Amino acid sequence: MAKRFKKVRKTKGGTPKRYLAGVKNKKKAEREIKRTAKLYKAGKLTPAMMNEISRKRAARGKKKKKKR
Repeated sequence: MAKRFKKVRKTKGGTPKRYLAGVKNKKKAEREIKRTAKLYKAGKLTPAMMNEISRKRAARGKKKKKKR
């Protein structure tokens, strides 16, 4: 018997809302998540691409410092 996962609230695009929590541009983030999943499933995601995606996601969560 396969493991059943709890149902979660999703956006119109099908991405779980928790993945987009705290993001300023939700549509852009959702597109990036979908694109990454598609490349991963196709086996076309290179380590360099993974590093770039990881760096962008980390930067998206950080607050920018103001210049004085």
